[in-house]
Amino acid sequence: MPKVCKGRPREFDVDEALAAALRVFWSKGYEGASLSDLTDAMGITRPSLYAAFGNKEALFRKALDLYEREKLAYIGEALAAPTSREVAERLLTGALEMQTSECEPRGCLRVISTISCGQEAESVKADLMARRGSSHRALLDRMQRAKDEGDLPAHVDASAMTDYLLAILQGMSVQASSGASKEQLQQVVRTSIGIWPGK
Repeated sequence: MPKVCKGRPREFDVDEALAAALRVFWSKGYEGASLSDLTDAMGITRPSLYAAFGNKEALFRKALDLYEREKLAYIGEALAAPTSREVAERLLTGALEMQTSECEPRGCLRVISTISCGQEAESVKADLMARRGSSHRALLDRMQRAKDEGDLPAHVDASAMTDYLLAILQGMSVQASSGASKEQLQQVVRTSIGIWPGK
């Protein structure tokens, strides 16, 4: 019976390397992150990067999956809140904590990368837009449910409230990545919750 030969074992931890790549993409955006930036941060060679993750675009998608799974977990928890006000409060405070963390780059990876994607990265931009579209639909469904349940007043448009909340979240991300303090963004959160029309 022929002996089964295994390939050489990887000399790096794939999860740690992916987490390092995520931080590079998060701080520089998709196009701003060079292969040298990525391999330096990951502590691997280009051939190792290609063997483990595919090309830069495939690596970015894997990093984005990790980001959504770990850093955006608060979104699912927020959508499960019992009232629209609590949904909004949990989304805004979750974003505030994540975007102003001392341990991670500031701002939102999805917003930063979408803004900075040029024509060469159309497929990446399309993927980012599709992911944001999915988040938009989930939030719209939750706001519509709040309206149907009488939580939001009859004159309030569920779609407009969804767009308003997403605009505040995206604005906070841009401000956080531009150096706004946590205290400044807390004021944005307090003001938004203070004028919220629902229960």
